[in-house]
Amino acid sequence: MTPPPEPYQAGFARRWGALRDPRVRALAWLLDAPDLLDAEDPGWDGKIMTLPAVTPEVARWLCALDQDPSALDAALGPRVYTRLGLYAEKLMAFYFRTQGRLLAHGLQVRANRNDTVGEFDFLLDGGALHIEFATKFYLLRQLDPGTLDALVGPNLADSLGAKMRKIVERQLVLGQHPAAQAILAQPVERAQALVKGWLFYPRDGAGSVRPGIAPAHCRGWWCDIDEIAALPDCAYVILPKLQWLAPYRAAGAEAVLSRAGLHAALATQLHASASPVLVAALQQDVEVERGFIVPADWRAQALRL
Repeated sequence: MTPPPEPYQAGFARRWGALRDPRVRALAWLLDAPDLLDAEDPGWDGKIMTLPAVTPEVARWLCALDQDPSALDAALGPRVYTRLGLYAEKLMAFYFRTQGRLLAHGLQVRANRNDTVGEFDFLLDGGALHIEFATKFYLLRQLDPGTLDALVGPNLADSLGAKMRKIVERQLVLGQHPAAQAILAQPVERAQALVKGWLFYPRDGAGSVRPGIAPAHCRGWWCDIDEIAALPDCAYVILPKLQWLAPYRAAGAEAVLSRAGLHAALATQLHASASPVLVAALQQDVEVERGFIVPADWRAQALRL
């Protein structure tokens, strides 16, 4: 029998376990984590980008940044980030700028004063490369084979299929718009999507990988609150949103809960907000697996979409 694949968290701990700053760990994950989408799948028609492997030089830079994050502090600024996507973009912009590749980040394109056509997430290499960047978290709502629409956001507001249709059909063609061409120093030669994230599969069954998904993507599980008793009896932490990217390492900020304590905390929290909660299971203060706990009626709502 083929052994199950090693959880992503174990490999991350070996490679980046020495990093302690949560922001530097998040940046290391963005640079080194497997892509969510398979750039080699012909269905994407070359529209998916993958980052090159982290070089020893970049690994040393990350370690030095962990020891002295003042440059990252300056890049992030004093604002308190509430949107995970914007936080991840700022981390990537810092990296691209440090590498000397960043021409523009968040460049808006307007047809006129009151009409915004779109926005370039990143323009690199003098503007020749346009990158649409996304960090996404989706739950597989059903086990039977299907489209990427079967992968839905925790709050049921979107799906991976809908997100990729928007990126491919609208955002990646922005460089062809006359209003964009009027503000670019040179034409965009290549436009691709860089998509990082985690996919979560029902804990009560094995999830199949959809066409177009990278086989080695980061994955977790989901279950509803009534199934918490079936989880391993270990330590858990509820992950704040800015801690969703990289595997968690305790820094003394979040309360560590027993399985029973997790159930008690989430029974109150899910009743109040009805928003799924991401938790990490810990061993020696380091994440070993993660999953979403959803309200008892989430599954039925997801299947009605």
